[in-house]
Amino acid sequence: MRSIDSRRGVLAGIFGATLALTACGGPSESAASSASSAVRISAGVDDCGKGWASPHGGRQTFELHNTTVAGEEVHLENAATGALYLDVESLGADARQQATVTLGNGTYRFVCLPSDGEAALGAKVTITGSKDVAGATPPLKPVTRNELIPALKSYQTWVRGRLPVLQTQVQQLETDLKAGDLASARASWLAAHQTYETLGAAYGAFGDLDGAINGLPAPGKTARQDHHLEGFHRIEALLYGGAPASDITPYASRLVRSVSDLRSAFVSGRVDPVDIGLRSHEILENALEFELTGRTDAGSHTALATVDANLTGTREALEPLRTILAERYPDLAATERALDTSQHLIRTFQGADGEWTPLSALTRSQREKVNAQIDATLELLAPVAAICDPRRTS
Repeated sequence: MRSIDSRRGVLAGIFGATLALTACGGPSESAASSASSAVRISAGVDDCGKGWASPHGGRQTFELHNTTVAGEEVHLENAATGALYLDVESLGADARQQATVTLGNGTYRFVCLPSDGEAALGAKVTITGSKDVAGATPPLKPVTRNELIPALKSYQTWVRGRLPVLQTQVQQLETDLKAGDLASARASWLAAHQTYETLGAAYGAFGDLDGAINGLPAPGKTARQDHHLEGFHRIEALLYGGAPASDITPYASRLVRSVSDLRSAFVSGRVDPVDIGLRSHEILENALEFELTGRTDAGSHTALATVDANLTGTREALEPLRTILAERYPDLAATERALDTSQHLIRTFQGADGEWTPLSALTRSQREKVNAQIDATLELLAPVAAICDPRRTS
């Protein structure tokens, strides 16, 4: 899995095009097209929510105007429960941003959260006479950082439990190479690489050691050509490219040291709470982009084994979030079924002898089936990051 630091997203991925989590406060094409019908809402500390004079049910667009001198975040929430219908992030000073939502009966209010101050609560606004509104935006109960702490601790404990396994596996790889046993070394390499590929939600906490262990070659070079490359992919290129064991052993020894350093460092290391939800989608997104296109294959032709490990990694990232997601994401069960289906499909390409079918040996229909299944699973995973993104509530 390649590490991608991307935290912008759309809540529309959860609920359809009705609820947006915007990453900036500038105008959009949709904003321009609905400017004439937008309800202009002040979003300052002293005038939060001012302008919503004629509330009504159905689809409506608000133009939020930050009247403060600092950036802020603006929510539209259920006044009784705090559940969100709109979440506009990073609305700059004096900036305007349009957002569209579909509302039914209920009592609502805007909440303005300046970056340098306490939350300002807008006046409560009640909508009546709109009991059954088609496409009404479902509310999202916000997640706080405190709620993510148990999930974070659980995941970190799991990762710490896997690092000794990884260390034993890379040590075995080094032993095999020192003995000149290339066949055993290939089996040990694959076992260790698969273990590392299950740890994707923690890569951000691994720092530079991630690159030393599982880095990719420099642009324009292969793993065999890039003499600065270390870790699994450099070893893969040599191990499957005909190099003698004596040439590969120094790289395996450095990999052993890097994994040992990682194990020591992660005793006090900490995964960012945001990363668990974010990576639960990115792990498989990267598998589709890099593994299933063959871009990371340095000669072992074990991309499907890596995808299998990535699916396991996705499950492990998702598992500690189940309590949070169970009351917020109606498609959680469907997501878990899709992961089951995806992993079962991928494992049909592993033979009884443990060997994996190379991507190049798949028929066109098999490739299409695999890609379609992973893509469908990704679509279900996409909302997880947005749901589990911790939000200010005060």
